[in-house]
Amino acid sequence: MAKKARRKLEEEEAAAFEFPVFDEAAYASKEFELGTGLMLAGLFTVLLGVLGWVLTVAGLPSLVPFGIGLVVIGASPFVIGRLRSASSLFTKGDWAGLIMLEFFGFLALWFLLLNLSPTAL
Repeated sequence: MAKKARRKLEEEEAAAFEFPVFDEAAYASKEFELGTGLMLAGLFTVLLGVLGWVLTVAGLPSLVPFGIGLVVIGASPFVIGRLRSASSLFTKGDWAGLIMLEFFGFLALWFLLLNLSPTAL
């Protein structure tokens, strides 16, 4: 008798769980905003890489373009937030991913352009 009662309680507990309703519109909206943020971050990355290359080839110390890059990358979440009001949907992880993408993309493009530059430093 006790086994039946215990089994009945377990079945009721298992039946009580239901998956939440999946909101397709909210998911699609967030993914669209992440894609837009990614495109803006890519645009900032390309602009910073080219700016860093121009400033370095112009003869400025390497710390100047690096510092400018860090300042612009630090300000980019605020700029993206101004340009896209729905970016409030982004989580901390989304912002961290965009910032890391900008930083490493900026460094990669800057170094690549310096290596392809006709003037050797």
